[in-house]
This record gives sequence, C-alpha cells and structure tokens, in this order.
Amino acid sequence: MLPLLKFLLRRLAAVPITFLVITAVLYSVVMLAAPEERASLYLPPRLPSNMTPERMQQILNVIIEEHGLNDPFPQQYFRWLSGLLRGDWGWSPVLNADVLEALLDRTPATAELTLYSILLLIPIGLVSGVMAGWQENSRADHRFRLVAFVATSIPPFILGLFLLSIFYVGLGWFAPGRTGITELSLRTFTSFQRYTGLLTVDGLLNGRLDVTIDALRHLALPVFSLSLAHWATLARVTRATVIDVKDQEYIVAARARGLLPRSVIWQHAFRNALLPGLTSSALSAASLVTGVFIIEVIFNYKGVAEMMVDSMLFGAPDAPLTLGFAVYSVLLVLPLMFILDVLKAVVDPRVREGEIV
Repeated sequence: MLPLLKFLLRRLAAVPITFLVITAVLYSVVMLAAPEERASLYLPPRLPSNMTPERMQQILNVIIEEHGLNDPFPQQYFRWLSGLLRGDWGWSPVLNADVLEALLDRTPATAELTLYSILLLIPIGLVSGVMAGWQENSRADHRFRLVAFVATSIPPFILGLFLLSIFYVGLGWFAPGRTGITELSLRTFTSFQRYTGLLTVDGLLNGRLDVTIDALRHLALPVFSLSLAHWATLARVTRATVIDVKDQEYIVAARARGLLPRSVIWQHAFRNALLPGLTSSALSAASLVTGVFIIEVIFNYKGVAEMMVDSMLFGAPDAPLTLGFAVYSVLLVLPLMFILDVLKAVVDPRVREGEIV
C-alpha cells in the first residue's frame, strides 16, 4: 500500500507543475506581441472617426500603464495566473461575456460527447484487441486488421462528413446538432431540471425517456467519428501485447493445468496486456479531448468549440477567449491523464514501485 501512496503523491504533485509549465508557455506566446498590440485589445469596438494617431497613442499608453503591459514577464504571468485562480479569465469582446462563464455554460455538451467516446473506445478497444491477438492469423484477425487499418487511415473530420452525407443527407436517420425538437419542448416544461447538464442523464432523472433517446441519437455519429481511429490504435496495441505474451511460460502452464480458454485469456493474458492498453488509452484520451472540438464544428454540436468559431467569424482578435480556451483544454487533459495513471498503478505493481514509468 505504501508504494501506491507514494506513486499517487508523486503524480498528484506533478499535476500543478505541469500546469504551470504549460500555462507559462501559452502566456509567453501572447507576450510575443508588442505592448501596443496587446493594449489595442482593451479598446472599445467603436472608436470616434476623428481619432488622431497622437490621441490613439495616448490612449494606448494609458492602457499599457494601467494593465502593466510593460512589466517583466514573470510579473505579468503571475498576475494573469492569480486572475485565473480567482476565476477572472477575462472578458471576451466578441462574445460580450465573461470567458469562464461562457466556457462553463458550454462544458456539459462537450463533456457528454467526450465521455461517451471514451466509454466506447476503451472497453471495445481492449476486448477486440485481446480477441484478435489470441486468434492471430485467423480469419477474424485478418478482418480486424483490415478494419483497424482503414479506421486509422481516415481522419475523424473526413469520416464525420462522410457519415453525415450518408446517414443524414441520404437516409435522414441522424441529424446534426445536440438535440432535435426535444430541445424546443424542454423550454415549455418548467419542471425539467438540469441536474448534470448531460441530456442523456438528466432525461432519465426527470423521467423523460424521450429526451435521453433523442440525445443518444444525436450523439451516435459524432461519438463514432471521434472514437473510431482511437479504438483502432488501442486495439492494435493490445493485440500486439497479447501476441507477445500468449506463448510465455505462465500461459503455457495455465493451459497445461487444464484451465478453460476464457480463463487463460481474461485472467492471465488480459491482465498483462492491460498496462500497455491503458498507456495507449491515456494517449488516445488526451488526443480525443483536444480533437472533440473539430467534431463539434462538423456536427453543429453546441459545445465549447462553437465559441471559438463565432469569435473567428467576427474577424476581431479575442486574446482572452483564445487563451482561456487553451487553458480550458489543459484542465480537461491533466485530470484525465492522472486518473489513467492511477489505474495503471492499481493494475500493475511495477508502475507504482517505479520499475515502469
């Protein structure tokens, strides 16, 4: 138990350090712009038409002085970081809203899409990889390798457009967006409570099965598009691990003792294939979290990505929103990586004892 506790403390201590390093790099990119350019972000959207260059420079100098835009980098960075910790993520001139409030308002939609994608790809990836590796060079294995090769060859956004053209434009089965007419009907039902913000869950908690079914139908195509390539990667890693371990001595001994094939597979081979699988799952989950925003745009899924698209349509620089969006992505990935690291330590004692990083 002590090695596990030490491992958890090390990983937990690494989270804020990683956060500081990443945010410092992000803020240093903003610092590449001259103080006058950064000061212009604080200007109102409409300025008097008779504004002279001298008057404009005076206003910019006042803004630079008020916000300390000429201060040394560490001072500006920690001032910005302290604002983040206080919940002051800045004001978005494009959205005309507080950046943190706008991000939190769209988080349930993004979280729901990400959650179902992870719940789909990890179990199916592990199971299909184990089965294909155990039946190496069989017909099932050849079919698996073909499908996995195709899945990894198609970018998620191309797959999303392809699925929309077939199942929405052609067949009319799965419409884009987060909900259909159910969203309109929810506005007329004042008794509908948003407990979690996840429509699939809130529908059940409110006794509205139609809401849950409608939300699942709208999730089907984006979840499949987002998770397919990551499923293929995870399954191929798991397959390779099972092929490597299935002829080792402890597997041969388990077979010699007369254990049922499913017991040999799931109690022996699977446990040793789980660690590389979880490592691949961690990388896939991190990539999935950052790739979810592209899928949101393609399927018109009203999540966090819509804010970034709206900000670009106006053609105006929105540094607070852009920087807040980047920090938001980091805050999504770091806890997820920590959870998967803990699972790896629980599964394999070599990880928590430091033999395997």
